[in-house]
Amino acid sequence: MESEQLFHRGYYRNSYNSITSASSDEELLDGAGVIMDFQTSEDDNLLDGDTAVGTHYTMTNGGSINSSTHLLDLLDEPIPGVGTYDDFHTIDWVREKCKDRERHRRINSKKKESAWEMTKSLYDAWSGWLVVTLTGLASGALAGLIDIAADWMTDLKEGICLSALWYNHEQCCWGSNETTFEERDKCPQWKTWAELIIGQAEGPGSYIMNYIMYIFWALGFAFLAVSLVKVFAPYACGSGIPEIKTILSGFIIRGYLGKWTLMIKTITLVLAVASGLSLGKEGPLVHVACCCGNIFSYLFPKYSTNEAKKREVLSAASAAGVSVAFGAPIGGVLFSLEEVSYYFPLKTLWRSFFAALVAAFVLRSINPFGNSRLVLFYVEYHTPWYLFELFPFILLGVFGGLWGAFFIRANIAWCRRRKSTKFGKYPVLEVIIVAAITAVIAFPNPYTRLNTSELIKELFTDCGPLESSSLCDYRNDMNASKIVDDIPDRPAGLGVYSAIWQLCLALIFKIIMTVFTFGIKVPSGLFIPSMAIGAIAGRIVGIAVEQLAYYHHDWFIFKEWCEVGADCITPGLYAMVGAAACLGGVTRMTVSLVVIVFELTGGLEYIVPLMAAVMTSKWVGDAFGREGIYEAHIRLNGYPFLDAKEEFTHTTLAADVMRPRRNDPPLAVLTQDNMTVDDIENMINETSYNGFPVIMSKESQRLVGFALRRDLTIAIESARKKQEGIVGSSRVCFAQHTPSLPAESPRPLKLRSILDMSPFTVTDHTPMEIVVDIFRKLGLRQCLVTHNGRLLGIITKKDILRHMAQTANQDPASIMFN
Repeated sequence: MESEQLFHRGYYRNSYNSITSASSDEELLDGAGVIMDFQTSEDDNLLDGDTAVGTHYTMTNGGSINSSTHLLDLLDEPIPGVGTYDDFHTIDWVREKCKDRERHRRINSKKKESAWEMTKSLYDAWSGWLVVTLTGLASGALAGLIDIAADWMTDLKEGICLSALWYNHEQCCWGSNETTFEERDKCPQWKTWAELIIGQAEGPGSYIMNYIMYIFWALGFAFLAVSLVKVFAPYACGSGIPEIKTILSGFIIRGYLGKWTLMIKTITLVLAVASGLSLGKEGPLVHVACCCGNIFSYLFPKYSTNEAKKREVLSAASAAGVSVAFGAPIGGVLFSLEEVSYYFPLKTLWRSFFAALVAAFVLRSINPFGNSRLVLFYVEYHTPWYLFELFPFILLGVFGGLWGAFFIRANIAWCRRRKSTKFGKYPVLEVIIVAAITAVIAFPNPYTRLNTSELIKELFTDCGPLESSSLCDYRNDMNASKIVDDIPDRPAGLGVYSAIWQLCLALIFKIIMTVFTFGIKVPSGLFIPSMAIGAIAGRIVGIAVEQLAYYHHDWFIFKEWCEVGADCITPGLYAMVGAAACLGGVTRMTVSLVVIVFELTGGLEYIVPLMAAVMTSKWVGDAFGREGIYEAHIRLNGYPFLDAKEEFTHTTLAADVMRPRRNDPPLAVLTQDNMTVDDIENMINETSYNGFPVIMSKESQRLVGFALRRDLTIAIESARKKQEGIVGSSRVCFAQHTPSLPAESPRPLKLRSILDMSPFTVTDHTPMEIVVDIFRKLGLRQCLVTHNGRLLGIITKKDILRHMAQTANQDPASIMFN
């Protein structure tokens, strides 16, 4: 029992912090074992950093798993800083899970001792639900705040409400008695900038003044956003989802989910959306929610001290983020499961569901849009769809897949160019240029001048008797005697044809500007621009099919189900299907996307058209490349992410991938009982490796265990301070029994306590398919390669990524973290 307690005390005395000072993030990353190689070049000189300390499995011949967990702890006091990770390190999933199980056993064994221990046990059990509740509350509140502020600031570009400055255009005219139904957005309380500055409401002078003020406010908001990001929180830029996927896979990026990032992202997200740039707030809301989850997890020791448990909270937080972004709690849970999470146990599913529920409830209580809905563009359709319509729906799916493939290639090419040229050194200038071009081109077209969410709402909305949009400018049948909900299909008027031309121009504008906008140094989501592009294309197709059915109702494809005077085609439904197809083409989401769009519209009968379009867009997109936009950005940035969706089909063996290769320097190893303190310190000083295999002797090469560089350094320093007689010539012993030494020799130093006795091993003949599967499913960072128990080499996560890049005919250097 005593030895077991000693084992549990010492077992977690491991750290992934780099002892040597690193001059850059890349060096820190190298030290983390993300770049592992046995060559001595500048980029590839670091080894053994991501040791699976505490991994209790030894695999031989790709098959059996044996357990060995007997360690003896000889260090009495915990060493500060041990057991934590430094920046750009990969966590050890197996060790973190073992640590959590030990914590759970300790709490359970004590809970019957006293009422206080029982209270602590209950608090520990409920802390998971508490942290996701707090995360849901904060996510919902922040989303409501962002929605309200973004609406107000978007309208500020056009004018101001004199009766109440904090009202947006719609709210300003709500209480006015002087509005007419046709001109419901015009009221004396709302003044455009032209009316305020030059006193003209109409005419060319008014138009030019409003144009100038629109550009002025757009540039002002964009400049303020990029300046705040650059000065206070560089991590607040972009969507955040690629980095969150990487963090959830076990990578550590310090500060990415911190309080400064949360604060600046919330403020600059409002500014970026209000500036009129072709971006959305839905992706960054996932980042905001994950920041909330990370901050609240520090209130509970169960999560603050365990990186694997913390990632369960972040999975739930990402579900809450999508829940408030689209008003789709179920879709949020499925998004977390399908798109971002790496490890998603059943317990996390329930907590994600609860976090999404709480977040949606808070947002509904705030009611930011004043329509008692969670999103601005909630719609309901009453007309059923017909079998023939699957053909245009599938065509929209093809368009979505082609758009996704084009966007991913074009955006990645532009982002790579930004990284490799001087242009990337001037992020503020880039944002100003993109914002200026967007504002100048957007203002003349009413559909691009609109807030993108407002545009989607207008495109989704069906033409009822009360609609005054030019998209609903149909020629009415003068014989209609009463107003009904289902207006029959009618011939398009001049307003509809004019709107189609404007929508075609808006489509080209949105496609081009979104490519250059996604990736600039302001918070920028991709969901809303992609949905807008699809909705524009869908509405155009919908109007075309509607007019075809009206003028050619005697064709055999229409004759059976579309009678004269019936409401057959719903153009708004085509816009919705197109939006889903384009978003699916870019992100390659399927199940979660269909559920999100279904929750947006509340129409269960439109599930089949949505599924057909989304699957078609995925198949077409996959024909040009299997990566979604988030995976492409992960690869572009060189994050150490092993994608579970990728298949490894090559017939290589572990011996082909391991280090050292032929002509490489030999593996740096320690022997279990014939090295001195000076020998070990010299090896630490002369190499940059973050850990060393321990073998019985140079002759036998039999593997004993694995010792981390940091643990060796801390243990030697601690021994010199606390134990008398430890000098440079002291023998270091990793074995259980100290060998007999001459009487005059100095006191030996026993370091068995810091040794990982069961590092994960595979044989040299293990197929790489199995090795890659092991790394993915156990979250390993490295494993040692043996032959008949003799140590041959090492395979790290970075080696696997390099090898996969080589087999795909890519440059292995492209996976270096940047």
